[in-house]
Amino acid sequence: MSHLASDPVALAALGTGFTFLCTALGAAVVFFVRRELSPKLGLGFLGFASGVMMAASVWSLLIPAIEMAEEQGKTGWIPALGGFVLGGAFLFLLDRLLPHLHLGAREPEGPKSSFKRTTMLVFAVTLHNVPEGMAVGLAFALAATGEPGALTAAFALALGMGLQNFPEGAAISLPLHREGLGRGKAFFYGAASGFVEPVAGLIGVLLASTVTGIMPWMLAFAAGAMIYVVVEELIPQSQEGEHGHAGTFGAMAGFALMMVLDVALG
Repeated sequence: MSHLASDPVALAALGTGFTFLCTALGAAVVFFVRRELSPKLGLGFLGFASGVMMAASVWSLLIPAIEMAEEQGKTGWIPALGGFVLGGAFLFLLDRLLPHLHLGAREPEGPKSSFKRTTMLVFAVTLHNVPEGMAVGLAFALAATGEPGALTAAFALALGMGLQNFPEGAAISLPLHREGLGRGKAFFYGAASGFVEPVAGLIGVLLASTVTGIMPWMLAFAAGAMIYVVVEELIPQSQEGEHGHAGTFGAMAGFALMMVLDVALG
């Protein structure tokens, strides 16, 4: 166990594997539920995800990035700001270059393509799983450095992300089944949308491990990418229709839960 705690790759694989498993378990709901989630519940889950991601961006990523940069003898806000901007720009580019269709939307975004609606639905979820995977992977990589309290904080982040990944898995597999896919295929694609999290997490960890002093930039990068997803996608979608208050309450609950998990466990 002591060897595992000092291996950033192994820890990142463990953390992102857990969040991927939560997505897969959520996607498995398609085998037991005949109807889609109610609009009110769906908006609440979207809001919850946005709240978790906002809180994680601050407590689990930006604050540790500033503290680590200062420990390295640097001005803390410079890598925090620089990484944050680069993370948002990276997601902006993905948003423009990858054809995708948000849940509930009629028209796809990004370049025109011949992809099926089901494929573009999976791409949309995959987009915001990239920064989530990076965030969890980097948090565990930070824990491997021996930073006090970083390991429990990383577990708290993985738990928070996992909690919002479960309904997310259901939110992708159920609409895919409605679009005409069999339950098995709908589950597969719903689970596969979360597989990018271990991939993104491990890529981030390997990069942070090979470039000296880049960890604060990488932590802030993941934060910027997540905030972009929240503002561009999750919050607007959570406010659609007549049940927008469910999205608001969900965001408050998600933010509060992630804050308590990080502060209490970290």
